[in-house]
Amino acid sequence: MAGVQGIDHVNLSAPAELLERVRHFYVDIIGLHEGPRPTFRSGSRGYWLYAGAEPVMHLTSRGGGQASAQATGWLDHVAFACVGLPAMRAKLDAAGVPYRIDVVDMPPQVQVFLTDPAGVGVELNFRS
Repeated sequence: MAGVQGIDHVNLSAPAELLERVRHFYVDIIGLHEGPRPTFRSGSRGYWLYAGAEPVMHLTSRGGGQASAQATGWLDHVAFACVGLPAMRAKLDAAGVPYRIDVVDMPPQVQVFLTDPAGVGVELNFRS
């Protein structure tokens, strides 16, 4: 049977300087880790960031330093399932990353909302 089984990855495409800041944010603050990335025939450059063994975020270098953001329509944010809420809050506080918290009852979880260096909304979900 054909059909979608889940989200494979999120791709963020930005100029090289911004891409480095975004990579730092997702690796050093959010906790993804850099892993293997295939060589593409198109010659594109960038990083694949992993959650465990899965490459969940692709970062692709695009244009020069003055390239403008692509229109993303109505996309609001990317959400990650997380563990270790106190440690994450400490990391965000130490890095001076502003965030807001919401607690929801279905499923029981704490949601942390923030914005990455490229202006993309990020939701971190900590299930109870």
